[in-house]
Amino acid sequence: MSQSLEQFQKVYAESIKDPEKFWANIAGEEIQWFQKWKKVFSWDYPNYQWFVGGRLNITHNCLDRHISAGKGDTTALIYLNEKYKKKTISYRELLRQVNKFANGLKSLGVKKGDMVVLYMPLVIEQAVAMLGCARIGAVHSVVFAGFSANALRERIEDCAAKVVVTSTWTLRRGEKKELKSTVEEAIENLGFVRHVIVLQRDGEKFELIKEKEVDFKGLMEKQSGVCEPEEMDSEDVLFVLYTSGSTGKPKGIVHTVGGYSVYTHYTTKKVFDIREDDIFWCTADFGWITGHSYVLYGPLSNGVASVMVEGAPDYPAPDHWYKIIAQEKISVFYTSPTALRMLRKYGEANCKKHNFSSLRVLGTVGEPINPEVWLWYQKNIGADKLPIEDTWWQTETAGHMIVTLPGLRQKPGKAGKPFFGIDADVVDASGNRMPVNGKGFLVIRKPWPSALRDCLNNHERFEKYWNEIKGVYFSGDFAIKDEDGDIQVLGRSDDVMNVSGHRIGSAEIENALVSHPAVSEAAVIGKPDEIKGERIKAFLVLKPGNVASEDLLADVKYHVKREIASMAVPEEIECVASLPKTRSGKIMRRLLKAKELRQDVGDLSVLDK
Repeated sequence: MSQSLEQFQKVYAESIKDPEKFWANIAGEEIQWFQKWKKVFSWDYPNYQWFVGGRLNITHNCLDRHISAGKGDTTALIYLNEKYKKKTISYRELLRQVNKFANGLKSLGVKKGDMVVLYMPLVIEQAVAMLGCARIGAVHSVVFAGFSANALRERIEDCAAKVVVTSTWTLRRGEKKELKSTVEEAIENLGFVRHVIVLQRDGEKFELIKEKEVDFKGLMEKQSGVCEPEEMDSEDVLFVLYTSGSTGKPKGIVHTVGGYSVYTHYTTKKVFDIREDDIFWCTADFGWITGHSYVLYGPLSNGVASVMVEGAPDYPAPDHWYKIIAQEKISVFYTSPTALRMLRKYGEANCKKHNFSSLRVLGTVGEPINPEVWLWYQKNIGADKLPIEDTWWQTETAGHMIVTLPGLRQKPGKAGKPFFGIDADVVDASGNRMPVNGKGFLVIRKPWPSALRDCLNNHERFEKYWNEIKGVYFSGDFAIKDEDGDIQVLGRSDDVMNVSGHRIGSAEIENALVSHPAVSEAAVIGKPDEIKGERIKAFLVLKPGNVASEDLLADVKYHVKREIASMAVPEEIECVASLPKTRSGKIMRRLLKAKELRQDVGDLSVLDK
């Protein structure tokens, strides 16, 4: 339920004073365990464990317990695509399919601890495969289906996957994008990959041209619908998810069963004020941590219906997502600022065509949201009244860390206060607390249940998170904390420009640019300058009806000067029709910079073309 500031502060203070007691109570009340833990928390700096000795299975909490409680016929997952083709599956049927897939994996020799890579469309079958792995204790590693064969191969090699699960194709802007052929290229001469399970879509049949290939549905048809869940130790690995590395090599972030189960369940419940009849739509793909935590595990652990939509947000029409919200009576809608800026660019008329009365809670994820887009979101989708859960978190954290819970005062552009049990602060490079509204590094002082446990095959990289500033988790983000303790995340500390000795985050300048009434989207890069070190160039997408005149660009520059300072004003401004983005919606600044400096653009497999 929504709460007052006084209620929040009381519970938060208790959670920080004695986090072990707090999380033990949550774990005991919210999650079913096969065997209770012997110790809540242990910390041999920088390594830590939660619910030590406890045994559980995340699929039992996501499926079996709801069926035992009489909710077997309740809808678990709703799938839609660009053609509005719809499939639904109940909790009972989902468990049956998960068990069949789990038994299928066993028949192929997959055991607890074995690695299984998934390279699939956003379809119900991918959820079945993820849950099927978790059912028997196999470790899943989902790779976004937009990655190239080389990128996929790099991840398969790093985790030494025995099995790869894929599909013939995925749907994007009305076209079928081949997936199976990418996997074939990626696993060439990789002897440790024993099987490739292939989902044939819409009744297609293909010839099994390689002895490793197994038909997804054919494999399941042979299996029993009963598979007892593996009793997993709390610290057994649940999944590995790769995220960008500063060296260019992806990091395999390791998450374990117990702490992840507790934290994703509880953050979903509290941040979105979950009710049992909610229709929950998080627009993320399973290839990212948001898809793991808030499309699959969090919503299912809470027993609600979770929606997944395959395809682009603005295809076949700019109001595609609005139509789905109205048609499916979505009550919780969770998306990215990038997607919102795209929707904003198309104009408010599209919003007015549809009925959003089912909506109860809105959310954003993935990057800081600037105040203008926040206000547009609330006015045009939230009817000027719905709470917007601006969530800051990371692949490494696995769940929400900073957010303004429903019922608390919301400040556009500020994520808000640390979640229960999260001791967050803003500090300088030596770890000293910054003064009110002073810009510094966002850190977490103590481990939380869903914190990453390791970087696969690179424990030294894991330790760096806790040693960059000694004694705290270093997020890599700049932030400021105001007089109320609300935190505004300013963007990556490693994505900054040094202009005449001033370190300026790209997100700060982009927020200022987008707050100009003529600007829809913006990206900035730093260019080498012999005197200043770097000078700023901005790329702008203007709103319809605006022309890139000298007067307009001069006004944009003056606006930035007014919003930040003169040193933040771009020396160059180029107006473009669109900005290059990944298929997850993030602007590819490195591509803009590489083209500007006539450098190699590198791997473009994630570019949304």
